[in-house]
Amino acid sequence: MGKEEQVEEREVLDSIFPDEITDISDTEYRISIQLDLPDDENGDEPSEPPTLVLHVRYPDDYPDEAPMLDLSPPQNADPHPHFSVAADKEELLRGLQDTIQENTGMAMIFTVVTTLKEEAERLVAERRAAVARAREEVLLAAEREENKKFHGTPVTPETFTMWREGFLREMEERQQREEEERLAELKKARVKEPVKLTGKQLWERGLVGKIDEGDDDENIPLEQVEKLKIEA
Repeated sequence: MGKEEQVEEREVLDSIFPDEITDISDTEYRISIQLDLPDDENGDEPSEPPTLVLHVRYPDDYPDEAPMLDLSPPQNADPHPHFSVAADKEELLRGLQDTIQENTGMAMIFTVVTTLKEEAERLVAERRAAVARAREEVLLAAEREENKKFHGTPVTPETFTMWREGFLREMEERQQREEEERLAELKKARVKEPVKLTGKQLWERGLVGKIDEGDDDENIPLEQVEKLKIEA
């Protein structure tokens, strides 16, 4: 009975995987399984999706006894950043145990292939998502650093006091510099304050009659007096 079921299943598999299945013997064959993956938006992956090869060998009592399974990569396969048959083999084979137990007594290889393919695609999807999250975190960290340039220090009583002291010190230094610059300019131009004569000095110099009565004799500049002397 087991032999008949094996031959029947093998014929069905030929019709399902005409190009993917290769016979090794009457009870042993291998099936090439190519994963179906969404397009890689980042361009980090090979143009061809990864492929794994499932080796199947029937024991005499299959399907009442579990098939003997193994996995290998195809020859000369390009490495894939998110999938490796050598590294993922044990996990993938363990993932088939429930499927095998649930289907014991029935032809199960098509179900095994389907489960294996889905599990491998899940691993790739999870790893892609992890890489995308890592990239997103790097971008967010860079954005946070950039945003720090546009945010001032939070105002607290302590920071305000420090700012006020610095501001007052800066204003005092600025005023001092401006005063020094003004004095330097005055010294450079040799500017002197006009000398003012008292009423007595005006009288002694004979200039009393030359000044209008409305003028305050205490505030007559020496320059004006000298001019009056010349005109007199």
